[in-house]
Amino acid sequence: MPSTGATSATWGGWNRLSPFIPLKFRRRGASKVMVRPDGQVEAAGEVSTQLDQPLLVALTRAFYCQHLLEEGVVDRGSEVARRKGLHHSTVSELLRLTLLEPAIIQAILAGKQPRCMSLLWFQRNPLPTDWAAQRQILARFDE
Repeated sequence: MPSTGATSATWGGWNRLSPFIPLKFRRRGASKVMVRPDGQVEAAGEVSTQLDQPLLVALTRAFYCQHLLEEGVVDRGSEVARRKGLHHSTVSELLRLTLLEPAIIQAILAGKQPRCMSLLWFQRNPLPTDWAAQRQILARFDE
């Protein structure tokens, strides 16, 4: 994950992250271009990423729940659900996202996941925990 700053605030019982992404905008003739932190330039119409906000929020909440479990703040996912006022199955679905292969998570964070891969897709198509099997399933998106 690229090094970006982030601030944290509590929002509705969840920690809310506000990412800082170091981008610059430059004028090229009559149009504006975005200069990424790695120095690459992309015109506004050429941006190839598509950040899926609901999926990003779900990933953030999933890793937050996992952190609570690992730190011993709670003993079970159902306790997280009770504290946050959620149904236990919602927390279970969130926790499944923490089992994704790191490369898949990085693609989602970069907005480079396949277009049809959304939070709804993950809810309807639970992936196996084996990362090689996950890669095989996701390779079908490219076919």
